Amino acid sequence: MIVRLEPRGAVAGWVSAAMTVAALIVAFVIGGLVLAFVGGDPVRVYLHIVNAAFGNIGVISDTLVKATPLILTGLACALAFRMRLWNIGAEGQFLLGAWGASAVVLAPVLPVGTPAIVVIPVMMLAGAMAGAAWGLIPGLLRARLGVNEIITTLMLNYIALAWLQFWVFGPWSEGGFQQSVTFPRTAWLPRLTDFAASVPALGGLTTHLGLVFALVATAIMWVVVSRTRFGYEMRLIGDNPTAARYAGVDIARYVIVVFAVSGALAGLAGMSEVSGVVHRLQDRISPGYGFTAIIIAYLARLGPWRVVLASILFGALILAGREIQPSGVPAMIQGIILFCLIGSDVLVRYRVRVARRGAVGAT
Repeated sequence: MIVRLEPRGAVAGWVSAAMTVAALIVAFVIGGLVLAFVGGDPVRVYLHIVNAAFGNIGVISDTLVKATPLILTGLACALAFRMRLWNIGAEGQFLLGAWGASAVVLAPVLPVGTPAIVVIPVMMLAGAMAGAAWGLIPGLLRARLGVNEIITTLMLNYIALAWLQFWVFGPWSEGGFQQSVTFPRTAWLPRLTDFAASVPALGGLTTHLGLVFALVATAIMWVVVSRTRFGYEMRLIGDNPTAARYAGVDIARYVIVVFAVSGALAGLAGMSEVSGVVHRLQDRISPGYGFTAIIIAYLARLGPWRVVLASILFGALILAGREIQPSGVPAMIQGIILFCLIGSDVLVRYRVRVARRGAVGAT
């Protein structure tokens, strides 16, 4: 028997959406079987995840906190993937963004006592610029020298982590520990609980201003990608680079710009995490947001608003999964989802044919 894949050609949009939903269902079924195999109760586990992530307004707020960096890093990956640029370096760009934002306070770039209305925008700018600079490196190497961006972005993740560790173990270390001193309150992103004096119902809610940054970035990216000439030409390069080249599109310029913008989004995610959640720089500031963003971009089929929904789902997995098993269950489910999504993508693009050796037609 011979199994071969034949291109399907054009596929209706609803087919892709249906296959994505089916892939999610299959992934959770497989995850449930694995949990049952090791002696767990899949139904209880999944119900606990739902309750721990969406059971009340407090945990919903915590879920949105986890989703915030995932939205921004997910947008970063989705933007690059839309042009067939495989940015596997959102994790490193996230770390550089956190470092750049922290430098404003720890260097310090601004004098002590500078009001928050100045500190926060400068931290945003520094985080985005640091992430963009880290994204420019693989962008320039790909555009000018044809270097494979998968290798460069992946390796730059480890360099970014080593760079961060140098600072938190050395010049910015608090008493020799792998973390900096706590930022002054002027460098903290406002949280809902900060307004509890005026609105008591907001007390204890940890959702911070970074979520607004993420939603604004989502709206801007949707407009740019789907409603502007830049977005059209970017999509044209991703769909058919040969046609784009004949149309006179400067592909090298787009590669550089898209990588820089992708890095800036991931860098802004790092800034929102260090300023809105941790309030200090540390080497373990990310539980793998940049890598999870790759799965989110695939699950969202590169759609900006779908990235938001997928990020909330994965934020729930990260938050609730820690109560079950700190790394095992969330990581397992994320991995299964990724493999099922890849499988569904293959089935959307190709038709499976099974034929006998020597036979003329398929059976």
